[in-house]
Order: sequence, then structure tokens, then C-alpha cells
Amino acid sequence: MKLPLYCLTFLIACASMLSAQEMQYPLDVVEADKQTAYVADRNLPGVWKITEGKAEIFFQGSKKFRTPLNAIRCLAIDNKGRLMAGDSSTREIYRFDENKKPVPLTNGGIGIPMAMAIAKSGEIYVADLELHRIWKVPAEGGKPEEVAVVRAPRGMTVDSTGILWIVSHGPDHLLKLNPADGKIETVVKGMAFQFGHDIVLKDDTTAFVVDGYAKTVWKIEAGNAPVAFAEGEPFKNPVGLSLSENGLLVADPHKKTIYQVSEEGEISPYSPK
Repeated sequence: MKLPLYCLTFLIACASMLSAQEMQYPLDVVEADKQTAYVADRNLPGVWKITEGKAEIFFQGSKKFRTPLNAIRCLAIDNKGRLMAGDSSTREIYRFDENKKPVPLTNGGIGIPMAMAIAKSGEIYVADLELHRIWKVPAEGGKPEEVAVVRAPRGMTVDSTGILWIVSHGPDHLLKLNPADGKIETVVKGMAFQFGHDIVLKDDTTAFVVDGYAKTVWKIEAGNAPVAFAEGEPFKNPVGLSLSENGLLVADPHKKTIYQVSEEGEISPYSPK
């Protein structure tokens, strides 16, 4: 039986609406609490909010270049629980206000912000892939201050003592940086990862690094070489990483999915409850 043309048109429209509500290219993820996570989607472009397993658009940017979050790269939650986003199209980091509006913080003073880390004082550290810099930005915004030159920094986090841990694509892939004096220390010497992207700390001595090319989350304990913590299927190109109430969250743009990695290293689709 052939369907009338108006029925086919309706079905196509419904399918388009459903596909529009699916993640397109998730690059980063951050969990606000055990029931809520935010996802940076490069091709949306914008931010998804996942609540109790359901995704909805939190902010949708324009497809027009040089507009806010047209090329969103990373997310963070500041010390007051406010969502932040880094965008390379406007060379800017943003903080969302109570009306879900992204407010610029540096007047376009960043190159390509690949990661942000928030100090206890509220100051914002930004890893800049384009300018090969680590910047410090005042808590409520202002002119970025150069902290150090770091070759191709991609991922970054901060420990309880204020030391920054950085995934670099320089000669040594995992570094520590003391923002107080700009001194850099090598954590793992040499090219430890195939294509490291992001890093989190379970405590001040245990790091996890997500590696897109290796399809792996590496675990690095103090004084030890990286070991595979979670690897292979269903990962295809895992790039975003954050801590979760139940382990780790991983953003995989090639699978258009957010995964959860348990404390035992088991990989499953993210489903907050």
C-alpha cells in the first residue's frame, strides 16, 4: 500500500525533528551533579543538557562563523556551579548567566581554548592550542595573563594544591605546571599517548587521560607508566573526559555518544538517574 504524499511528508518531518534532537559531534562533557551533565557539541553548535537520561538543547549557537559558541571546544563548572564554555570561533571563554546567555570573559583574548581548570580562588586557567599558552583569567573575567608557554596543550586539570596537570603534544605528553612560578615538571617522559586529549584527577596522584587514536582511557599512578584502564569497543574516537559520581564520563564524537566508565573500567552508555 502506498502512503499519501502528505503522510510521507509528515514522516520525513518527524524524522528530521528526531535527528535534530540527537548529538552531532560531542567534544566535551562535564557533570554538574549526579543527575545532570552538559555536553559541548561542535556541530550543533552549542550545549546539550542531559537530565535523568534525556538530552535537550541548553544553548544553540549560530552556524555563522565568529558568533558565540559557533566552534565550541570545552566546558567547565566554576566554583559557584556556573557553566562555562570555550569557543575558538570568537577566541573567547564564556560563562552562562541565569538566563542561559553566554557572557564573554576576556574580550577575545584567547586563541583556541581547548580546556579550562578552575582554581580554588575562582581564577580560570585556559589551555590555548593555537598560541601554545596557559592563560590565567580573573574569576569574573578580564584580560588573560600568561602563565607559561606549553607546546600544543589539549587537556588540563588542577589538583588540590593548585598545580596544573596538562596533556601536551610536545616532546613530553604529560606535564605539571606550578602557576605560582611557571615551572614545568614532566610527569611521564616522552610520547606516552597516541593522541591524548583530556585529563582528570581522581586524587592528586592518580590521573586519567583519554586517547582518541588509541581508543583508550589511560590510568597513570604516581611514578608509574600509563596503563590501559578502558579501551577498545565501543570507543571509536574518545576525546572528552570528566569525573562522574560513578566513575568517568567520555565524549566520543564519532559515535555521537557520551559513555560512562565505571571504577572497574567497564564502558556503558551514560544514563544518569
